[in-house]
Amino acid sequence: MQAGKKQDIAPQAAESAGWLSGLGYQVSVGQLLAVIALVAVLLRVASAFYQGDTVNVLPGVFDEVSYDGLARRVLGGHGFTFAQDHWPATKAGEPTAHWSFLYTLYLAGVYALFGPHPLAARLIQAVLSGLLQSWLAWQIGRRVFGQAAGLIAAALSAGYIYFFYYAGALVTESFYMVAILWALDAALRLGDRLAAGHRDQPPAGNARLWLELGAAVAVAGLLRQVFLLFVPFLYLWLAWRGLVGPGGWGRRAWAPGLLVGFLLATAVVVAAIAPWTIRNARAFGIFVPLNTNAGYAFYWGNHPVYGTRFQGILPADGPSYVDLLPRELASLNEAELDQVLLRRGIGFVLADPWRYVLLSLSRAQEYFKFWPSAESSTISNLSRVASFGLLLPFMLVGLTLALGRLIRRNDPQQGPAVLLLGLFIGVYTGVHLLTWTLIRYRLPVDSVLLFFAALALVELAARRGWLANAAPAGPRSIASATGSPVSTSTFDSYL
Repeated sequence: MQAGKKQDIAPQAAESAGWLSGLGYQVSVGQLLAVIALVAVLLRVASAFYQGDTVNVLPGVFDEVSYDGLARRVLGGHGFTFAQDHWPATKAGEPTAHWSFLYTLYLAGVYALFGPHPLAARLIQAVLSGLLQSWLAWQIGRRVFGQAAGLIAAALSAGYIYFFYYAGALVTESFYMVAILWALDAALRLGDRLAAGHRDQPPAGNARLWLELGAAVAVAGLLRQVFLLFVPFLYLWLAWRGLVGPGGWGRRAWAPGLLVGFLLATAVVVAAIAPWTIRNARAFGIFVPLNTNAGYAFYWGNHPVYGTRFQGILPADGPSYVDLLPRELASLNEAELDQVLLRRGIGFVLADPWRYVLLSLSRAQEYFKFWPSAESSTISNLSRVASFGLLLPFMLVGLTLALGRLIRRNDPQQGPAVLLLGLFIGVYTGVHLLTWTLIRYRLPVDSVLLFFAALALVELAARRGWLANAAPAGPRSIASATGSPVSTSTFDSYL
């Protein structure tokens, strides 16, 4: 038994010292991470060069036509307008709030520095997203499932075809995923601080982390406002982490301090959004908090033209999305039309709730599609099958493993983190199943599911003996190294 303990402690010491043991070798974690980051950047830079210095209509990235045109108009002093009538129903020269203001300003800034060269924006985005997404995948994976899982998650993120394909396109996806991972990482760090705190370290004492969380949420929301729907769930998770102590709700006296923290984070988000709310009020004459796309999406996504079977893109031999817009609303501006369409979309649901249920369920086929299809291009089918299709089994196995550990209460730190990641997957998926979905809308969920794929691969490697310091049956605890039992009372209180 003593020898067994020594063998278990040695790999742990190697891991804590920044080394990973596998196949009889010890490899520097820092060197591995550097190689992964380099591969991530090179693949994304290759994608940027492939898409080139012109704006192309490639599969899944048609939005770059809009962002490029809008950035050029902003740079030319015309504000957020288009020179010609534009999607979804924006008239020439009239203001638009349909597109991300932040991403448009990013493109306009790059064009101002380097001239109107899409390749410059593609390359900057490729390098930044490659470095940041790999680093955040490593950080979260290591925090939740251990060092080996963190490295594998970073490697999977680096080579995920969808990720490096979109990193070369002038669309929000890459920066949006980075912002989401940043928000989750900040929340996990803040949650650990709250759970480990004492009365002489109240929740509001973590002001820097609260402000960082607010900044991450603000960036994600400015890139795609749909992320803001997840924020209440994120706040509830943080409240649970801060208020639940050993034996139950033992920190109710902390509630005012938590409230201060939430106010700090929310103040950052409001400060980032408020200028655009004011701009929209001046441009449209009505209250529009940020973007004008929720109404269009909900109306089109639940239109009776689908019946009970959703289609990601309407077929060419049928009515177009513009054809589905009521003609009597043609005089409304973009924001007014967005609000009217939202009400009409809700009307579709109320008129036939059962059809809405069946239609929402049918969206799962489009959302989780991993097989090739005849209507998709070669590059789309390759990206789909060789990324999500290839890793989906490992994602499902990892989710099962994590759920089993959660039920068995193996680790008081891993359980809450798994709950947060699962909460994001569930909420974000639910939002798109209930509204409108395309495969690319699932990519932020893919970036989180890769952590569970990494867990499954670590488990496989440990069982095969390929990783000496990866526990084959759940996270290693203090008890595994010392032989002494660890109380589960803290984790009991989480559930």
